[in-house]
Amino acid sequence: MSYLSPSELAVKMIDAGESKVFMSTRDTVIRAFMAGAILALAAAFAITVTVQTGEPLIGALLFPVGFCMLYLLGFDLLTGVFTLVPLALIDRRPGVTTRSVLRNWTLVFFGNFAGAFTVAVMMAVIFTYAFTTDPNEVAQKIAVIGEGRTVGYAEHGAAGMLTLFIRGVLCNWMVSTGVVAAMMSDSVSGKVIGMWMPILVFFYMGFEHSIVNMFLFPSGLMLGGEFSLSDYLLWNEIPTVVGNLVGGITFVGLTLYATHARTGTQRGRPPAPRAAEAAPDEEKPADAPVS
Repeated sequence: MSYLSPSELAVKMIDAGESKVFMSTRDTVIRAFMAGAILALAAAFAITVTVQTGEPLIGALLFPVGFCMLYLLGFDLLTGVFTLVPLALIDRRPGVTTRSVLRNWTLVFFGNFAGAFTVAVMMAVIFTYAFTTDPNEVAQKIAVIGEGRTVGYAEHGAAGMLTLFIRGVLCNWMVSTGVVAAMMSDSVSGKVIGMWMPILVFFYMGFEHSIVNMFLFPSGLMLGGEFSLSDYLLWNEIPTVVGNLVGGITFVGLTLYATHARTGTQRGRPPAPRAAEAAPDEEKPADAPVS
């Protein structure tokens, strides 16, 4: 079938998390680097489209192309491993420990950052002719985004921090739904459709994605954004990472695991027959020949 039932999907999610835990350091970092780079390119593409058309919805409609490419190529985002990898630990898969989960998260984080930062430098060079001209219109938009999503939150104090955190939670609720939805289908078209919808929602709604921000904010700093590195870390990246973790594992990973992996396969089944009743001896007629 081209569609997996929810109970089959839950098992596939756990298996995927387990495989990521035991992946070599080299493969984990390479896959994370490429995921961060591709997603950063998609963000630059979506912002360019938005600036040129003046319609944010068009940019949001096209942004998921990057997410689909990186997923189909087997690369890993921090937001995805936040959701899948803990399930292998919760399911008590052999050899999966808290330390191995944290190792995976750490490697993917730095791999994603390296990939996104590499693209941030490249795009800054393109936007300014290697820093010899003033930032173009797209670059100015990136700088403004960086200001609004750092000092803009800081201006509201604790309320701004809460808003940032909730946007991070909602973001990975949608992004991890995209990751999981892609697992429900064995066809490329089915995977793409499953991913496209929730990624479109997250991008258009302006939710906070830690890896997209690894591109936006270093770019914004290089392109003249009026905020600091500490603003970026305190008033965006760190709360966003925490929000992404909570959103992915709580609203996607644990909910599907609890209702489909733990109890879903048993729900609605008739009780298993007793051993004595499973295959009762047939009574032989009185005149049956003895063999």
